Amino acid sequence: MCEDPSHLKHSRRQLVGIGLGLIAANAAPWRALAEAAQTDDAGDALRRLADGNARYVAGKSQVRDYAAGRAATAQAQYPIAAILSCADSRAAPEMVFDQGIGDLFVVRVAGNYLSSSALSSLEYAIAVLKVPLIFVLGHSSCGAVKATVAEIEHPVPLPGHIWDIVDALRPGVKSAVAAGGDLDTAIAANVDYNIGRISAAQPVISEAVRAGRVKVAGGVYDIATGLVAMRGA
Repeated sequence: MCEDPSHLKHSRRQLVGIGLGLIAANAAPWRALAEAAQTDDAGDALRRLADGNARYVAGKSQVRDYAAGRAATAQAQYPIAAILSCADSRAAPEMVFDQGIGDLFVVRVAGNYLSSSALSSLEYAIAVLKVPLIFVLGHSSCGAVKATVAEIEHPVPLPGHIWDIVDALRPGVKSAVAAGGDLDTAIAANVDYNIGRISAAQPVISEAVRAGRVKVAGGVYDIATGLVAMRGA
């Protein structure tokens, strides 16, 4: 005899209810752990990023319970750092630094440059989420920087709004190009330029930096080795 499908549906609902109940029951202790893991010390945040990157490079990234991570951060987030990163698909900060759900507040745009929208997001991270560290993450073989270098050396029309990216990156890389630097030099110069811009951004970030509550640093991620070479740390 075939089982009544309505009975099966009811059973599934019961199982789902039980599962959600267990997650809810366990959310409080996990949330407490997530909140306790947040830091107000930029040096500690930098160390945790460096340690996470070392694990990633060694192929020893931590095994995480993502269901627990979702439960821990369902009502609030407790990031240790804000990351301004390139949108490149090979340079995901959560993987590069081996961090879990809620650990990093990430802003991504091709060329990892400071736009007005990126600035407002970083200000939110400082003023509301109380992160002690902003980290600018560039990476090797950056197509946005490469396009900017090419346009500086041999100006050509660019399609659509790609021109906006080149315009934004040009101030940070033109001195490296003028000095005869290679692409890697231009990528590092772009990171340094945006570290400086963020540090001086008024009023929220510059005041927090002057007060010693926030540090701005950066690094260049090698997409071949996985290693982040720190800058301004």
